[in-house]
Amino acid sequence: MVVRITTGKSIRGVLRYNENKVENGQASLLMANGFLQLDPDYKEKLQRFDKLTKLNIRTKTNALHISLNFSPEDKLDADTMKRIATEYMERIGFGGQPYLVYLHHDAGHPHLHVATCNIDGKGRRLETHNLGRLRSEPARKQIEKDFGLVVAEEQGHRKRFLLQPLEPVEYGKKETKAAVTKAVQEVLYNYRFTSLGQMNAILGHFNVTAYRGEPGSRMHEKKGLVYSIVDQQGNRVGVPIKASELYEKPTLSRLEKTFERNSRRTVEFRAPLKETVSKALWPSGSMEQFREKLSKEGIGLVIRQNGEGRVYGLTYIDFVNRCVFNGSQLGKGLSAKGVQDRFAAISRPCALERLNEETVEVIIAPIIGSRTREEILDMLFHGAAYEPVPYPLKRKKKKQRRPKL
Repeated sequence: MVVRITTGKSIRGVLRYNENKVENGQASLLMANGFLQLDPDYKEKLQRFDKLTKLNIRTKTNALHISLNFSPEDKLDADTMKRIATEYMERIGFGGQPYLVYLHHDAGHPHLHVATCNIDGKGRRLETHNLGRLRSEPARKQIEKDFGLVVAEEQGHRKRFLLQPLEPVEYGKKETKAAVTKAVQEVLYNYRFTSLGQMNAILGHFNVTAYRGEPGSRMHEKKGLVYSIVDQQGNRVGVPIKASELYEKPTLSRLEKTFERNSRRTVEFRAPLKETVSKALWPSGSMEQFREKLSKEGIGLVIRQNGEGRVYGLTYIDFVNRCVFNGSQLGKGLSAKGVQDRFAAISRPCALERLNEETVEVIIAPIIGSRTREEILDMLFHGAAYEPVPYPLKRKKKKQRRPKL
């Protein structure tokens, strides 16, 4: 089982994300804990959480979005998943909170999304700092043991928890604003990135991009941001949509706060990803081979090139842990320059292979000199006789000076 925890400032946004999945037939409500109705409507769900968050208006980060991901090998029925969700929430200290459990059907493996808040009935804030390390990890390991689930650390687990390919947006097939909103929401809620470039690396899989305007333009200076659909060549098509017009207003100022939070959340995934990428690079002889091997491990490679086709950057998308890193963040050897230097070194023949017959003759000519054939053969097969160095050529030993008394 793989667990992902995301904190936020909008329980409404967490609810809307899951409810949209339900409306599109990609999810269903599995259980509602702490609600009067077994199947409350959207208004009842929102009011229940709003009632708690209003008890502590000083706490801005009050929403919790948790996903519990199972392997396809875990054959779980609805009742078992309810028991797992209940036990997990109890173990992390949120068993007494109202929470909603949604079963999502939009990935290659069964997974649950849990929506809740961290303000209890007395207005107290439940601690979420280091929740993953201190409570979630022990809870996950115990649940894996109790329910016989596939262990997250097991070798080869990456492929077992791999998401299905993202569905790209096609210009003209759906209403632009709705399609772009869905893509942006999917990325914001499911992936961790620390820059606009990294965010665009993921959005590119949806054929969507976020654009700040040309450097020096009024839009760029005012920190404006628009979202556009792009074609297969990466060119923006159609009318761009202002960030402020999309649901939850993913403006640059808001995204910058997300980047800051994600910089802390992605630290634990850096070392494992670096190891996986390094293993894929070792047997690869070209960028295409490298990309292919990474793809088999659930990692996307985004190659950034300038107008002349020169590669100036690499971005790695971990589709299993849903986080993004630039090559330089994983180390010099996995940066664009490091990877290209490695491929260039592989393509160059070694020094011995470049030696031709003429070079060999030049090297051995001084050794052979005017010796006869018999002398040469005797030297090659029996070794040259040792000739002592004449006395005058020997280095004189230095006399040791006696210390002055």
